[in-house]
Amino acid sequence: MVTKEILGRGLTSTDNVLIAATWSEPTEWMSRIRKEHPGIVVNYFLITLEPIEVYMKGGSHVPDDYFKDVTIFVTMQYLPPPELAPKLEICTILSAGINHIANTEIYKNTNITITTSNGVAGPQISEWVMGHLLGHTHRFRLFEQWQKEHKWSNNWGSFTGNPIRDLVTQKIGIFSYGSIGRQVGRIAHALGMEIHAYTAHPKPTKESRRDNGYIVPRTGDREGEFPTKWWSGTDKASFHEFLREGFDVLVFSVPLTDDTRGLMGKEEFEILKETKTSPFLVNISRGPIVNTVELEKSLREGVENGGLRGAALDVVDPEPLPKGHTLWDAPNVYISPHISGAGVSYFERCLEIVGMNLKLREEGKRLINVVDRKRGY
Repeated sequence: MVTKEILGRGLTSTDNVLIAATWSEPTEWMSRIRKEHPGIVVNYFLITLEPIEVYMKGGSHVPDDYFKDVTIFVTMQYLPPPELAPKLEICTILSAGINHIANTEIYKNTNITITTSNGVAGPQISEWVMGHLLGHTHRFRLFEQWQKEHKWSNNWGSFTGNPIRDLVTQKIGIFSYGSIGRQVGRIAHALGMEIHAYTAHPKPTKESRRDNGYIVPRTGDREGEFPTKWWSGTDKASFHEFLREGFDVLVFSVPLTDDTRGLMGKEEFEILKETKTSPFLVNISRGPIVNTVELEKSLREGVENGGLRGAALDVVDPEPLPKGHTLWDAPNVYISPHISGAGVSYFERCLEIVGMNLKLREEGKRLINVVDRKRGY
């Protein structure tokens, strides 16, 4: 089905906005929006479940009759059957990824515009990435253990044969270079690393490298100026060429689609072994992008056998990771329960995107963060 994006119509005063989320009602924001767009209707439905329950279990938490006049629905996950929302024109998802709504009727069988909250989590996720990378590089976990033991070890001599190497000139591959990847690139650049960016499509011009989505001020790489080299492609051969470059750090910040599911499997880990760089692998996208069996195998092989030097995983497959799963105890692995994007500014930034799109809609301009259904993000 061909979908079309709804541009501004110049009359947001007729819009009926419904926000359903687990945060406290944003009364100040709602008052401001009503003043900026006189006549607009804005309602808030508080979901009383924990966010993880909403995300993992899904389902409707909003009564059906709430949707009859809604034109814009802001939601964490649930999308109503189209017949319940006959006036619905825009759905804004309170996350960057939309794989969890890809099987809904609204996504598959309507031309309702879907926008995301892409960009709101770039600062906190990139700090999570670099925090784990620096912690691993500088042995913070070991020092914490020494402190618990009240142990003043043999200083530099303790790392003979396994020296600490700072990140200057280390090569980082970022797949892909979206809002999160660009902020990782910004920080990596400041640390003196060599940045390689991978995108689905070529970026040969200055304009093509520009980020036109939502960007938190003083973050990101709006002009695409930090990468030493850009890579691109949607085929395995292009991805394998990228892997053969030989990276010290490999970061996955790519949406989960049919093309990226199982992206890092047995063949890809063999390619990493051939490069003899034993990279530190980071996954902050979605668990199924990396094959768990092959990932754990590479971690257990160790650097001496061409395996990974370590891995930081905010997402895993399966998720939640069962308590008895062997990945928990793999060497040099750092696992967190899909919370790298958490932060006190998250919802505030999401609402900023909603406000920006209301203004663009009123002015008849293109909305930001619009999902391309053909690409799946």
